[in-house]
Amino acid sequence: MTAFFRSLSAAFGLAALFAMSAPALAQQQVIQFGVGLYQPDKDKNDATYTPLAKYLEAKLGMPVKLRTVSSWEGLAKSLANGETDIALMGPWGYVLANNEARAQAVATIEYEGKPEYYSIMVTHPNSGIKSVADLKGKTFAFGDKGSTSGYLIPFHFFQKQGINPDTYFSRVIHTSHQAIETQVAQGTIDAGADYNRNRDAMIAGGLIRAEDSRIIWTSDPLPNDAFAVSATLFEDKAFVAKLQAALLAIGEELKKQPDLLPPRYTGFAKKDNSYYKPIRDAGLATGRLQPK
Repeated sequence: MTAFFRSLSAAFGLAALFAMSAPALAQQQVIQFGVGLYQPDKDKNDATYTPLAKYLEAKLGMPVKLRTVSSWEGLAKSLANGETDIALMGPWGYVLANNEARAQAVATIEYEGKPEYYSIMVTHPNSGIKSVADLKGKTFAFGDKGSTSGYLIPFHFFQKQGINPDTYFSRVIHTSHQAIETQVAQGTIDAGADYNRNRDAMIAGGLIRAEDSRIIWTSDPLPNDAFAVSATLFEDKAFVAKLQAALLAIGEELKKQPDLLPPRYTGFAKKDNSYYKPIRDAGLATGRLQPK
């Protein structure tokens, strides 16, 4: 077991203790809302998701405190150990939190009206790389090990192809999605794994140029990011119903308040834990997930 998964299991081990000792929702004064680092830096991320936190605060009738967590691993841990009550998180991080601490998905974010997205591999058009077969001996960047599209899904793909990244590539690094796209566009690394939504957003925001990025591989459709609640809060069915109603109303609310979600995100769909089975299956197949 890797050091990360040992530390994650330890953090999740605290979840049961937290669940037994946590105050009832009625006694909670603040809902801790964890959000992954979707934007290039924490300040921009906070500014982007503060409107959503304020919207939920009004709908739930309780103070909601936004917490940007810099890695998917960290967000999964925080949802398990009680630092976070509700979270907008990547699918793999959610599956880990569900497996170890019984966190539960209550909705899935929609991008351009769809609750799904794709893992991709990108390179610079001038790299000479046309396909995965051309990656041998090149430098390759994964996202952090809590990332679905940046790590789990491409790693699973390589595994099915009989490729060991440690020996197939000349160098492997792990970094943020934004850094992967930037370094590929600059030509400082040969290729890397990302997700289509991030690439689209960076091009639209002028952070990279479309002509400096080429997609050489696309995964099957994957479930979008989960809106999850801790195991403790999931037991409060009235709270869950109120939260789901607030999330499902966002699609209509965006017409009046377009900054509730980043551009091209169009609302939430009601989904549960079963929707994330493809991610769970990939985790089990790669040995990154240990069944409970």
